[in-house]
Amino acid sequence: MNAREIEKCIDDFGTDIYRFCLKLCVDKSDAEDLYQQTFLKALEKDWRLDWEKNPKALFFSLAHNLWKSDRRKQARRNMIAPCSNLDEETETVLHSEENIEESYFQKELISEVRQIIQTLPEKFQVPLILFYLSDCSIEQIAAIIKKPPGTVKSRLFKGRNLIKKKLEDAGYER
Repeated sequence: MNAREIEKCIDDFGTDIYRFCLKLCVDKSDAEDLYQQTFLKALEKDWRLDWEKNPKALFFSLAHNLWKSDRRKQARRNMIAPCSNLDEETETVLHSEENIEESYFQKELISEVRQIIQTLPEKFQVPLILFYLSDCSIEQIAAIIKKPPGTVKSRLFKGRNLIKKKLEDAGYER
């Protein structure tokens, strides 16, 4: 893949890839590193990009695989010398038309859902992030995580149910 193709990919769907990296990493600096590593890895590879197929899914898959690899590396390092991250940055969505109380409860709910998603097993976490936050279709997610579409649907269903159950246990109602 050459630099012009990478530049076109960044222009076409770079923001989607960055948003996906941000949701996976939760930390802005880690997300920026993952984003850069994704496009750098694509530049290093000698791939032919087929624009008829879904090139966006290729980059989602590449980012996901790099993230998984980095998580494994961090797990090995933490086994040797544990460390903790004290700096947690949370992203909030507020609407100006809402009153303060509704905004506060909405912010609290969003924070709770994010925490729940982070505690879910990876097999539920990644499809939920791709489907709801990156607007990927079932087929695209299946290509990214290399699982059949039925498995993706099942994981989305089970992930939603786990989130719903944990929210109900925490005292949230419909």
